[in-house]
Amino acid sequence: MDYSHKVPLSTEFFRSLLPEVLVFVAGVMASRLLRGFGALASQALRARGPNGVSVVRSMASGGGVPTDEEQATGLEREVMLAARKGQDPYNILAPKATSGTKEDPNLVPSITNKRIVGCICEEDNSTVIWFWLHKGEAQRCPSCGTHYKLVPHQLAH
Repeated sequence: MDYSHKVPLSTEFFRSLLPEVLVFVAGVMASRLLRGFGALASQALRARGPNGVSVVRSMASGGGVPTDEEQATGLEREVMLAARKGQDPYNILAPKATSGTKEDPNLVPSITNKRIVGCICEEDNSTVIWFWLHKGEAQRCPSCGTHYKLVPHQLAH
């Protein structure tokens, strides 16, 4: 396209606009800066109570961050207190392994008189052998012969 019919703009024209452009850019930057500062100031004022004292509690005052034991409530607190005594009221921990013989069977807690048990007979095996374990004498796994015995268990609540 031919732009020869257009009036060429000189550098003097751009230089004459420079102060006006700088004032405009400075005004935009200043308004953005003040807007950001205003938002921060309003947040700070909202965080203070009616008498000017900060409503937000500082963790540094009054002993620092509370420990897990200090702030635990409900079931979590109950489990923590039982764990301190060496108890496991909800069977959260893995059962203690025994030799699995008739004289020293694996103890299986139950609130009823029977429970279904799964035995992984070999360490590298991915198959689980399921069978019912009834209250009374120790019973054997039908596949590997490991002995299990049902013991009564009371719920913590």
